[in-house]
Amino acid sequence: MTPPTPPVSIIVPVLNEERAIRTALGRLCRDFPDCELVVVDGGSTDATVEIASLHATVIHSERGRAKQMNAGARHCSGEVLWFVHADTEIDPAALAQIRAAMSDPEVVGGGLTLRFDRRGPGLNYLAYTSNARARHLRHIFGDQAMFIRRGVFDELGGFPDLAIMEDLEMSRRLARRGTLAVLPATSTASARRLVEHGVWRMIVFMQYLKLLYFAGVDPERIRRRYAKGPPRLPRRGRKAAVPRRVPSP
Repeated sequence: MTPPTPPVSIIVPVLNEERAIRTALGRLCRDFPDCELVVVDGGSTDATVEIASLHATVIHSERGRAKQMNAGARHCSGEVLWFVHADTEIDPAALAQIRAAMSDPEVVGGGLTLRFDRRGPGLNYLAYTSNARARHLRHIFGDQAMFIRRGVFDELGGFPDLAIMEDLEMSRRLARRGTLAVLPATSTASARRLVEHGVWRMIVFMQYLKLLYFAGVDPERIRRRYAKGPPRLPRRGRKAAVPRRVPSP
């Protein structure tokens, strides 16, 4: 006898996502019609809530991705909680793979295989190393559409209330409780911010931020640093101005 498939709840934290939310939710409704779909708004000032309410249940929360995802989880009824960013595109094969993985009681959660919506040496490198890191170090980030067994999520008290790196810390805690599965289905993330700031610069910058986190730096300080973006490089061809020497009288 085939075991019953566990009900899955999809939780989408949003903040001013009116440009992407209609397409994102329409895709989720089309590809995963039997999943509960909850959007958690963190105080949008655009049309995000109005658009989202046409496709999903919308609840409101304090701003902050960890706070929003925890609020969504409290509202959901699924045995599997699946956290999806508004700017990612999920492979339709993902749901069946999640349910198959969760049929193993040792599996407490996991993520999908990361790719980007653009191609290039830097982006390809970042996707490859991110997936290798997830498989070997069990460090799974939010753009990999993390999924978690509900019972374990509740036992851990949800995502840690951190200003940034809440997904990294959650995956580390989950790895101590059981197996994390990295599935072949893809989560296609937006490369917009990476391209705007320079892909290789952003790769180095993100590694720097992770080092700060592992060194114990306050996550709120790291978040502020992330918001500023990587340091700007000096423009080529410009020589530093040399102050003129004023002759002595």
